[in-house]
Amino acid sequence: MILVDKEISLEELKKIAHQSFGNLVKAVVDVEKEIMVIGGELHSDEEEFLLRRGSRQENLWGINIYPDLENKEWIEFDSVINLRPSLGNLTRGVDNPEIREKIYKIVDKLVRR
Repeated sequence: MILVDKEISLEELKKIAHQSFGNLVKAVVDVEKEIMVIGGELHSDEEEFLLRRGSRQENLWGINIYPDLENKEWIEFDSVINLRPSLGNLTRGVDNPEIREKIYKIVDKLVRR
């Protein structure tokens, strides 16, 4: 797993995708710290990685990044860790549009395309 707190290249992201799932990279984004961890087999592994480094669970959201796609289609909001009834998130997606938009901005900032 790789902590992304500084910009990485799209080519590096593609390389990680091809080494694991082929066309996607699992990621967990910390919307407070504006960082993410990538390259884990499960979102829950990445979530634990960030929790051990001081992130708060309510700020962590699981996504899949498809480096070969463009615009907003390259991010898929689908992870079991996103099921958070206590926070009002009742799906594997990210139900709050403000949080989704923040995730788009963080990923766009961290991945140089």
